[in-house]
Amino acid sequence: MRHFKITVAYDGTEFVGWQRQASGTSIQGLLEDALREIDGRSVTVTGAGRTDAGVHALGQVAAFTLERSIEPDVVTRALNARLPDAVRVLSTAVAAADFHPRFDARAKTYRYRLCVAPVLSPFERRYAWHVGALDVDAMRVAARCVEGRHDFAAFQSAGTEVATTERTIAASRITSEDAGLLAYEITGDGFLRHMVRSIVGTLVEIGRGRRPASWMDEVIASRDRGAAGPTAPAAGLFLMSVDYRGALADET
Repeated sequence: MRHFKITVAYDGTEFVGWQRQASGTSIQGLLEDALREIDGRSVTVTGAGRTDAGVHALGQVAAFTLERSIEPDVVTRALNARLPDAVRVLSTAVAAADFHPRFDARAKTYRYRLCVAPVLSPFERRYAWHVGALDVDAMRVAARCVEGRHDFAAFQSAGTEVATTERTIAASRITSEDAGLLAYEITGDGFLRHMVRSIVGTLVEIGRGRRPASWMDEVIASRDRGAAGPTAPAAGLFLMSVDYRGALADET
């Protein structure tokens, strides 16, 4: 038996999210169905993060074990031959038997794309939130307030149960991606459910001039979801990468 680590990219528009659910098509379900054909048995796929319905990924990481003797490059080709075009396995590697894509992760990076142009291109409608003109300088000041170790309960969706709502954010930046497009990029050791989208909704409120940049500090301190901005639409969010910094040990 060999344990594999794969990196996956997907357009999440038509899917119910990463996690297999009772109804609807999930990324995990597609991978497990494809691997059942390849290995001739049920295979469990574990992901680094559970992206929600409509959220995209450029660098999702997952792991599974196969009984069949098969090389990594063959796994990549076999999976892509069975997956829809909206889901692609970018790479496959043999990993240590105890590698866990979620628990071994040291950091994740997400990017949220905002369209500030007067008109949203029809080719961006699945991949950006059209918000119009924003005060980018104020948003950049507010974004920096997110960095560091904080209790992010104000950005957690209701009904979520976790051991702690404290997280450490290494970077929180607003950048210009292209003409009429902004990107909010955030790197942290973990994220609460809807946390990034709630932060983006709060930043957009500041960018629209409805709140000052200092409001971000007040929202964080409140630990109250009702004090923050709205949850941004899923379409603009991408899981960019998962960092293991040596936690992943290849078998070779």
